[in-house]
Amino acid sequence: MEKQDLNIIETSSIDVIEASQRAEFDIQIMTAKRYPRDLKRIKDNCLAIVTMDKEIAASCRYALPRGGKSISGPSVHLARIIAQQYGNIRVDAKIKQVTDKQIVSEAVCFDLETNYACKVEVRRSIIGKTGRFNDDMITVTGNAANSIAFRNAVLNVVPKGITDLVYKASMNVLTGDLTDEQKLVSARKKAFDYFKSEYNISEEQVLNSMGLRSVNQVKSEQIADLRAMMQAIKDGDSTPEEMFNLKTEVKNPFEEQKTENKEQPKNIEKNETDTGKLFPEGNQK
Repeated sequence: MEKQDLNIIETSSIDVIEASQRAEFDIQIMTAKRYPRDLKRIKDNCLAIVTMDKEIAASCRYALPRGGKSISGPSVHLARIIAQQYGNIRVDAKIKQVTDKQIVSEAVCFDLETNYACKVEVRRSIIGKTGRFNDDMITVTGNAANSIAFRNAVLNVVPKGITDLVYKASMNVLTGDLTDEQKLVSARKKAFDYFKSEYNISEEQVLNSMGLRSVNQVKSEQIADLRAMMQAIKDGDSTPEEMFNLKTEVKNPFEEQKTENKEQPKNIEKNETDTGKLFPEGNQK
């Protein structure tokens, strides 16, 4: 009898939660229908934000070097700016699953005004050179996966025309002042100095990751890529090790032991020689 009462309570609790969630969605949809978005205002607000200064503009783009080329696009920061100004949408990103090798994030973006929703899934590896990540690193990786899933969901719902327009405006802020050779040289130096001081990445390693042979090949577009690479590391889209194919050289203790063993016979021969001098053959029995 007690067990039946417990089941009834659980069922009623679930019904209450579902009813509450439905009511919440219904209210949001009604509000969205009553106050539809103004696309011109959205565009003007987004452009005003991303062109406010260079730091904001730089955060709107990510770049990942792959096979000597840079894969770039709108960052999670740009997606957040657009989502805030676009309005009448609901975005939810959460960790869906943690396996032995991967962490899975799921994000849902729901346009309350058009009743259009999109769900995306992002998988990130939690295996490093020394094995499975510890709990803190898994949390960091999970946060990065949520950010990427959030970005992909938002960019799948918001019209591409708005995204491209705002994205290009942010890029113009970054590259517009690099037409002057002196400013270009200064921007190069700042970018290379940053990677050297923060991650101990040499100029040659940076150029190799981008498929370039000389610093003179770094123009305004490559400067934008370098700044976007910095942003990708900060956001957790990539790590310095992944981005620049860094390999940590580990000394083999067995090799050191072999070296010591090779040196040992020389010491033994020397000891025998010294012993011979102390005890001549005529005195040995």
